Amino acid sequence: MLVTIKSRGFSVLPWACYPAVLLLFTAFALAQQVEVVPINHASLVLKWNGKAIYVDPWSQGNYEGQPKADLILITDIHQDHLDLQQIAAVRKPDTVIVAPPAVQSSIAEAQFLKNGGTTEVLGIGITALPAYNVTRGPSAGQVYHPKGRGNGYLLEMSGKRIYISGDTECTPEMKQLKNIDIAFICMNLPYTMPPEEAAQCVNEIRPKVVYPYHYRGSDLQVFKKAVTAPGVEVKLGNWYPGDSK
Repeated sequence: MLVTIKSRGFSVLPWACYPAVLLLFTAFALAQQVEVVPINHASLVLKWNGKAIYVDPWSQGNYEGQPKADLILITDIHQDHLDLQQIAAVRKPDTVIVAPPAVQSSIAEAQFLKNGGTTEVLGIGITALPAYNVTRGPSAGQVYHPKGRGNGYLLEMSGKRIYISGDTECTPEMKQLKNIDIAFICMNLPYTMPPEEAAQCVNEIRPKVVYPYHYRGSDLQVFKKAVTAPGVEVKLGNWYPGDSK
């Protein structure tokens, strides 16, 4: 039982209670932290407040020891983003899936967000952001990722703002992002962008922490050196275990 002592109109806790109160505050603070688990390529797991948030679960990743997903975010239509077999393996009966409308024919039970759409799931604010190629494509007049098909995501939880880029180049919409705590920025040619361009975008956004991901074949040291904006910490996670690339 927690007993308070009244002193001059204020409630004062006995000294013996302070360790327990400190423990409670510490436990609460730890619960609000975000743990980042790199999986493979575009796939990662975020752990927050006892919840597991999966991004683009893919069969090529190792999910051993990870909890089942409370929330799954799908960014695009390709196999490395939309893997129905792996989605089935990590989901629970009450798992919420958020995805762009382009995947509706494959996973009809998802909540669909167009670019600019918003929702709230499990206390997490979710905004779907454009993820697309500006110039790069398989041939003249075509791009690998057309605007409006895929989603990046902005997550807001416990006052933190987390940006997941999806497959994209450095778009005008990305450059407008502000107050980002953690950013996951893609890079790999020819499909998205080179490390130098990704770093340029990070220098515009200025997140507190940035993780390069979806980076197969890219030189992360080039990226890290090119991130010159003050106050940005580059963290390198291992998205390709056993792969020297």
